[in-house]
Amino acid sequence: MSHSDRLATAIGSEALVLPADGPVVLLRSVPGPALDLIGRDRLICEQSFRPTHDALADAGFRTEVRASGPASAVIVLLTRARAENLGNIARGLDMLAPGGLLAVAGAKTEGVDSLVTQVGRALPLDGQISKAHGRVFWLRRPAALPEVAAAWAEGNRPRPNPAGFVTAPGMFSPDAVDPGSRRLAEALPAKLRGRVADFGAGWGWLAIEALARAPEIARIDLFEAESRALDAARLNLADPRAGFHWADVTRLARGTPPYDAILANPPFHHGRAADPTLGTDFIAAAGRVLKPSGTFLMVANRQLPYEAALDAHFRHWERLSEDRSYKVIAASRPRRDT
Repeated sequence: MSHSDRLATAIGSEALVLPADGPVVLLRSVPGPALDLIGRDRLICEQSFRPTHDALADAGFRTEVRASGPASAVIVLLTRARAENLGNIARGLDMLAPGGLLAVAGAKTEGVDSLVTQVGRALPLDGQISKAHGRVFWLRRPAALPEVAAAWAEGNRPRPNPAGFVTAPGMFSPDAVDPGSRRLAEALPAKLRGRVADFGAGWGWLAIEALARAPEIARIDLFEAESRALDAARLNLADPRAGFHWADVTRLARGTPPYDAILANPPFHHGRAADPTLGTDFIAAAGRVLKPSGTFLMVANRQLPYEAALDAHFRHWERLSEDRSYKVIAASRPRRDT
């Protein structure tokens, strides 16, 4: 069951009663039945992940990368990052006047049970329901917020990680460089030159390494679907050759100016479930926007079945390296008949 389904159950059963009027802000919003129950005329969907943002906007919902309030109610949909969840709860409280409604919806796998205990110690809860391995709970904002709310907000702010790169909770591998990205960087040829793209650039480490290892790169475009990660990449990479694009690379069309090389460490999860189609979509996009003489360089978990997609979109590909965990692949001669 999705967050929106749980939220729709809570609203539809009238266990959770929304204020009669005023804006309702939904943080980490996703499409689903709860949205129309809230009402399009008052709902503000916040979503910084481009594919979900675009799906909401295409469905006609008012969608913002970062909502600011004020609101009569704020609803927080949980992610897998606890510090991000607590930070969003703190942000929600800041958007509300005293007496405003804050609701939280999430799954057991996202720590909703321990979260309701933690929040309940700091703020009195008004109610909760459990549904399909998840929970929705809610409370009213008090006139004075507990001191711990400021700590929740601070814990979600971007800051340098142990290696000195700016990251934040909820980003991919915020505490250290991902081993797959490191494997790909080690395989990058020094002869990379011209226009390069980094698909799924995250907070920018791979692009930084590419510029350091291949000084003849004239421009590198970082494509990243998570706006917060792209903001961090801008801070981490102060180089005039770098361009930053908040984009769903799987929607890039053939009209995109072509690249001499494309780098990618594709995501392979939707939530906690492995989804290799994300990687195959990256491969297809690379085939569309790579120059006929260009090279696509990617890293992937060794067991992920990307070979058929590589065959479908490139006339030639080879493994540059492989170990028990990762494979690094170079592909060339993109097919224009797919």
